[in-house]
Amino acid sequence: MKEPEVTLQLALDHGLTEDEYQQIQDYLGRKPTFTELGVYSVMWSEHCSYKNSIKVLKTLPNKGPQLLVGAGEENAGLVNLGDGLACAFKIESHNHPSAVEPYQGAATGVGGIHRDIFTMGARPIAALNSLRFGKITSPRVKYLFDGVVRGIADYGNSFGVPTIAGDVFFDPSYEGNPLVNAMSVGIVKTDETASAVAPGVGNPVIIVGASTGRDGIHGATFASEEISEESESKRPSVQVGDPFTEKLLLEASLEALKTGAILGIQDMGAAGISCSSSEMTAKSGTGMKINLDLVPQREENMTAYELLLSESQERMLIVAQKGREQEVLDVYEKWDLHAVVIGQVTDTGNVEYWMHGESKAVIPAHSLVLGGGAPVYERETKKPAYLKQKHGFDFSKLEHPLTVEESLKKLLASPNIASKKWVFEQYDHMVRTNTMVGPGPSDAGVVRVKNTKKALVVKTDCNSRYVYLNPRKGGQIAVAEAARNVVCSGGHPLAITNCLNFGNPYKPEMYWVFKEAVGGMGDACSKLNTPVTGGNVSFYNENPESAVFPTPTIGMLGLIDDVDTQLMTAGFKEEGDVIFYIGAERKGLGGSEYLSSIYNLTEGDAPEFNLDFEAKLQEVLLEAIHGGKLNAAHDVSDGGLLVCLVEMAIFSGLGANVNLSVLGSDVIEVSFSEAQSGVVITVSKDKAEQTAKFFESREIPVHKIGSVKGEVFEWAGNVKLSVKQLTDIYENAIPGEME
Repeated sequence: MKEPEVTLQLALDHGLTEDEYQQIQDYLGRKPTFTELGVYSVMWSEHCSYKNSIKVLKTLPNKGPQLLVGAGEENAGLVNLGDGLACAFKIESHNHPSAVEPYQGAATGVGGIHRDIFTMGARPIAALNSLRFGKITSPRVKYLFDGVVRGIADYGNSFGVPTIAGDVFFDPSYEGNPLVNAMSVGIVKTDETASAVAPGVGNPVIIVGASTGRDGIHGATFASEEISEESESKRPSVQVGDPFTEKLLLEASLEALKTGAILGIQDMGAAGISCSSSEMTAKSGTGMKINLDLVPQREENMTAYELLLSESQERMLIVAQKGREQEVLDVYEKWDLHAVVIGQVTDTGNVEYWMHGESKAVIPAHSLVLGGGAPVYERETKKPAYLKQKHGFDFSKLEHPLTVEESLKKLLASPNIASKKWVFEQYDHMVRTNTMVGPGPSDAGVVRVKNTKKALVVKTDCNSRYVYLNPRKGGQIAVAEAARNVVCSGGHPLAITNCLNFGNPYKPEMYWVFKEAVGGMGDACSKLNTPVTGGNVSFYNENPESAVFPTPTIGMLGLIDDVDTQLMTAGFKEEGDVIFYIGAERKGLGGSEYLSSIYNLTEGDAPEFNLDFEAKLQEVLLEAIHGGKLNAAHDVSDGGLLVCLVEMAIFSGLGANVNLSVLGSDVIEVSFSEAQSGVVITVSKDKAEQTAKFFESREIPVHKIGSVKGEVFEWAGNVKLSVKQLTDIYENAIPGEME
């Protein structure tokens, strides 16, 4: 193929700006070739370069004694677990691909995030996902949701890693632009970790895994623009996954790393060979020369441009020790995978790509990458006008047409509260037999660290309504609630990864929201000592109608040191147990599921929240759990206190008799407020007085609100329903909607 002449218009068509095109010419000292233009366009896309977000991301706390690898240093963050073990974990988005090809978009999101973990030398032991969709009754949403869930299930189940937790949220703002965030968690010995580097002049460069095809070309660019009516035509930008090949790649890579012959390894995700070769090279300050003729291809007549930009899945790039490359090749051959030497490390500082004996691209590696020569911007900001209007909403004029009982039933049947069994039962959450708490009966997923008493506690969380109504406070709450979920499960929060899903950064109001939300996350991470290990920014989450609710999804990692004594779940345990509410006052309906479900409104400010008090509550609650004082713990979140109590009954099949009047006279607020920093706990009758005094002595408000009793849930004459009836509503609300 004769390459087209490179012009400014061609650069603009590739998503570059006029200034960026000039910057490329300045780096090269000439006009770029067509192949070079393609490489710059993907490497300088938002998805790869973080050009509009990196300045803001650098404000997040990313240091801590527990961190072995921090944000941006490797394929994933690495946290010290003690006893010579570490946890690699990360979350990423696959939003745009899932909007146009939901099955493959979601499947390859799962595959890509697992590869980030095992290129660290870690074996993935758990998966999570965080999903956001439009109205569940919309035919388009049903189609997208079905494809996404099947894609996650088929890939994860075939690959053999349990999906142990996640969250699902429906709101019209996600109509046409769903969010599909996938998280992977792995374990590695601290002396067996791998790194994405390319050291040593003359060392061979090896491509391993699947063949390269034309799928996914310009996938990174596609992820860096808004969804539009033309997006359907970009299906070729969606990669195609093969979980069985990935399973082979996992086992082969971990075995090959054990030979000691591998010096550097990186996943080929966004931007394919272009990204892995340039990032590894730039990090080491070396160069790399690659012969594209040697790349295994599954399609005929592929050009250098296509080979470099392809995002075909299940591939990695390796730098091996010279003279030991055969050891690496033999391992991959044993697992029936391609492993081909395609180049070598040089001392030029350039990545050079050759084909058919011709030089197709010679580019300074540092000019392509984040932290090197890639452009960095700080966009204009403007506080959105809608916030004043939302905060001015007059709640006193709200009429409450339903009784508490009717409201409770409607909330339990809400897609955002009702059981997600119809989703998570499609996932295998017991494969590998280490899952201790899977989806459903607890606030977070728990997976045992084999051959130890330790367990990892993991959770994804973000209430995007709160971020929409108050970005700073919403960002704080997203981190705090994820940490509270980990604490309620008995875990000590260690660190977070994040997936920042926002609209177009070139819109000043959206960039203001982004900066404020990230600032709020930083506030909470600093206060709770949960530094940021990395993650993903996904901008341009907009459809022709509007932007999605800003959604900074938090992936929280916690640790249980002794799973036999410290693990906690949410369901009631024993008849006669005393029920306490601990924490902040139950007041305010802003941003609540009650407001959304009953009135179809998203109004007011984000819920009441005090970060200092939250930190204290979590510290004291964890002390109580580890001290063996509690039988159950469940944080008050979506739906409010009454929903929290009913969930504890549903999870256990046990009823309760509660009276919430001690918490306030406004029955609607006390029942359905989503004010933060609240937890329901149960305690054995003989420990009740002692436990109440424990919280009082630590200055945590504690209120006795009832006891576990029988098979009926009764609340002060306002609600009297059998647990079976409540369970039927909770468990069977959604599948009928999806038929």
